[in-house]
Amino acid sequence: MSAGLDPARLEDAEAAEAADPGGMLRQVASSAAQVREAQRAAAEAGVGTLAEDGRPRAVVVAGMGASGIAGDVLAAVCGAGCAVPVLTVRGHRLPGWVGAADLVIAVSSSGSTEETLDVAAEAARRGCRLMFVGAAGSPLADLAAQTRGMFVPVRSAGQPRSTLWGLAVPLLLAARTLRLADVPDAVLESTAARLEEVAHRCRPSSEPFVNPAKRIALDLAGDVPLVWGSSDVAGAAAYRLCAQLNTNAKYPAVFGALPEALHDQVMAFDGFFTRGGSSSGPPDPDDFFRDRTEDPEHGLHLVMLRDVEEHPRVRGRCEASAMMARDRGVAVTEIRAEGEHPLERIATLIALADYVTVYLAIALGVDPTPVPAIEELKARIT
Repeated sequence: MSAGLDPARLEDAEAAEAADPGGMLRQVASSAAQVREAQRAAAEAGVGTLAEDGRPRAVVVAGMGASGIAGDVLAAVCGAGCAVPVLTVRGHRLPGWVGAADLVIAVSSSGSTEETLDVAAEAARRGCRLMFVGAAGSPLADLAAQTRGMFVPVRSAGQPRSTLWGLAVPLLLAARTLRLADVPDAVLESTAARLEEVAHRCRPSSEPFVNPAKRIALDLAGDVPLVWGSSDVAGAAAYRLCAQLNTNAKYPAVFGALPEALHDQVMAFDGFFTRGGSSSGPPDPDDFFRDRTEDPEHGLHLVMLRDVEEHPRVRGRCEASAMMARDRGVAVTEIRAEGEHPLERIATLIALADYVTVYLAIALGVDPTPVPAIEELKARIT
């Protein structure tokens, strides 16, 4: 249960850490170490041998939650110009076209995700090329041994959603081996360094007026976030932000990607959640006699994740939609990617977003770590 918004919980490290008994802040801060550790684990597992069978027709990543987002990171880094399709499957079944010519990578931090195990087993029956990424000594590791698929062990950072980079880096190295992505060791190290920089800026001891994650968290509190990404890289990060708002802060969020969101979601600017607004537009704030019972308790908040590389037309649409939102009383927050390589850019967006969600949880009096609704649902369906 939420104890209600209290910005004082973010004032100093002692207050923030006291409100984070599960240590989610420490887990988020492990991102750079995960990149380096996963790089070593993938090399030791022999990821470099994947190229011996040639380039696959397609790469299919099977994963749920953060494991699925690892597939999104892979697709974003490979980019729209990738020589083969890169697809993430979130569910129990493979698409009908997947077969022996394709590489299926099953990813599960716990190694026991039901949907992922189902897809991996189906891929094995179809004779697909196989790679597994997850916990050692798990059902996923057992399946890898039975099918003679490559297995990369990943050490959990605590919660699966906190282990994103441990899960994503082996996929990126597999793509590098297959010449589907240009991710040299120097970029992996520069990405780890940028994750360390974000962790330093967002550290618990940094006060809200200089800590970007704390400031954004307080700005979002009480609003309904509409989260848009301005490119494939930013779109994957925007989806991650929504997922982390749900699981860390137990907070709703609406995901969108540009330019598609401008063909439907933009209409929310004229709807109920516009501050003091209605479908006929915002009322005059100086109208003393207006019926305030129709004013929404919470306002819409547009969160735009901006990439360094954007289509020129999308860039213009970002600026126009932000102006439209502000004209209607909708709060706007922009989070900008840093770096040149796609991996650096998506990592900086995700890193800041992860801290935002943890600090929002803390400010609201919510423990970021446990996920009781997920556990209850699992108990109900078993």
